[in-house]
Amino acid sequence: MTPVKQSDVNKAAWDACDTFRGTIDAANYKDYILVFLFWKYLSDIWADERKQAAEQYDGDETRIARRLSRFRFQLPDGTSFHDLYPQRNAENIGELVNIALEAIEDANLAKLENVLTAVDFNSRNNLGETADRNRRVKDLFDTFHKPALDFSPSRFSGKDTAEDVIGETYIYLISRFASDAGKKAGEFFTPRKVSELLVKLADPQPGNRICDPACGSSTLLIRAAEYVAEKEGKHHASEANVALFGQEATNQTSALARMNMFLHGLDSARIEWGDTLTNPKFLTEDALMRFDRVIANPPFSLKKWGSETAKNDRFHRYHRGLPPQSRGDYAFVSHMIESARPREGKVALIAPHGVLFRGAAEGVIRQKLIEENLLDAVIGLPAQLFPSTGIPVCIVIFDRSREKGGARAGVDDVMFIDASREFTPGKKQNELEEGHIAKIVATYQAREDVERYAALIERAQIRENGYNLNIPRYVDTFEAEAEIDIAAVQAEIVALEKQLAETRKRMDGFLKELGVSL
Repeated sequence: MTPVKQSDVNKAAWDACDTFRGTIDAANYKDYILVFLFWKYLSDIWADERKQAAEQYDGDETRIARRLSRFRFQLPDGTSFHDLYPQRNAENIGELVNIALEAIEDANLAKLENVLTAVDFNSRNNLGETADRNRRVKDLFDTFHKPALDFSPSRFSGKDTAEDVIGETYIYLISRFASDAGKKAGEFFTPRKVSELLVKLADPQPGNRICDPACGSSTLLIRAAEYVAEKEGKHHASEANVALFGQEATNQTSALARMNMFLHGLDSARIEWGDTLTNPKFLTEDALMRFDRVIANPPFSLKKWGSETAKNDRFHRYHRGLPPQSRGDYAFVSHMIESARPREGKVALIAPHGVLFRGAAEGVIRQKLIEENLLDAVIGLPAQLFPSTGIPVCIVIFDRSREKGGARAGVDDVMFIDASREFTPGKKQNELEEGHIAKIVATYQAREDVERYAALIERAQIRENGYNLNIPRYVDTFEAEAEIDIAAVQAEIVALEKQLAETRKRMDGFLKELGVSL
């Protein structure tokens, strides 16, 4: 059996984008590629399961059907990629794909509702006139029929399963789409290393219930599952003893998130479509569901976040104050803290630096959070880490175990880390390396001062600074310049002038020998 190379699979999948590149915006064609990839995966694992069942039961169709009925997904007859591949030249191929995907969705409604039908393969607006539309869909069939994109489980050997490989390919594609999509990328993507850093700082534990209220394509939750699996000595995210919950405001992105979970074998993850701030989906009776870890990269300074209904919020999330109408940063902070388990839960989120020092309503909320002893750490990150923005961002950590009655109730300080100068420059954006991440996490956990990098600050000092959390107030990164020896510099200047005079004298001699008049 030939080993499957992740790089080969990634390249073949990215080549599929040539069908659309230059004619359709990346923010739009990503949905077609990712849905097609997911459909191909479903078709391959279904065909592989049927093949194994046929071998096991010696072609007994009744017993084969019984085994297939218990499979993760159900594919009705005639709906797989392999069923439609021979028809790829049909005049109505886009319509045939739509019919097949709708049938698969209907047969798996509990898992796939609104996942496969979120895109229209017969769309004139997105895919062009009939001839262009048919050619593009046919090109997708031809590309995904390549051997490199065969996701049959029996093709994979060793520790990497089909889910491992296609899951990484899916995230690889999302990252490439994010790079092409620019500012729109913030709707669905957090760079891998930033996700890993946030998860390591949140430090989820086996048995935890973890929520991302602005989950995008759900990569942050997947990194959390991988982190816990590693803690448990397991190789696959699907083996982690965690419960995952994510909510996403846009329908198509929530569909991406659910596909991402399935491709990583995280079938039990619960991903909901809806606006977290105006319509939170995770409830216990008429109260917010509580989580051990709440992690997110929410939209920065969201303008239309639902301030008009926040005054009468039935979940009392804004009891510390109403965030300003034009910025939703503290609306997400408030929701996340109220969603964390009292005296136990931990919150970690990525935010713009403005949340650290802006005044008015945000200043009031920030003061109350500090007085409640919830703030645990502020970490400044480098600029240009995200494809969607070039501004530097920060990670803010709140820990409800610091509340009265919690395990860390006696802690009365806040860890400030300035990691803004430590990164690897890239062509389009800067990157965090493993060493950068390890240093940040180790410093946060040690809670000790590091010269020009980190400072452990008592809350009393923060009060004295008017609850301003701007990192330079607490971490002095100034590096004194070396003292200049004036006498030595003067002596060097004299020596250089003498050397210059001698050189000029020699040049004059050479010019005279050549007969050049001066």
